[in-house]
Amino acid sequence: MERHRFSQRRVVVETDIDSLQHVNNAVYLRYIEDCVTAHAESMGVGLTRLRQLGVLPVVYRHTITYYRPALLGEELEVSTEIVAFRGFRATRHNKIVRKGVLLVECETDWVWIDPLKGRPKVVPNEVQAAFGLI
Repeated sequence: MERHRFSQRRVVVETDIDSLQHVNNAVYLRYIEDCVTAHAESMGVGLTRLRQLGVLPVVYRHTITYYRPALLGEELEVSTEIVAFRGFRATRHNKIVRKGVLLVECETDWVWIDPLKGRPKVVPNEVQAAFGLI
């Protein structure tokens, strides 16, 4: 099992659709963040555990490209992969695919912070180990 990769399926529901009758651009980001959260939880380092360890991830930058729309009722695969992890920074490559067709690609840069000080903090080894990075 490659612990630095994760994917999940989801079906487009009515509340995901915008006035153009396709998934709203902001909803794609929610899909990606939901996938990232599920990945961390599946590795035993969800927000509760991260708070206990005194570190939290926050988004620094999303770079997103929209290739094709997703429509009501379609089944999508949302995936995330940690492609870089150094010090207090991490980068994930995220994709949303429908039946093998790439709809959305997103590179997300994360910064790990100390939740009490609001300052960058090196990620504990436990977190890196959970994702198979060390």
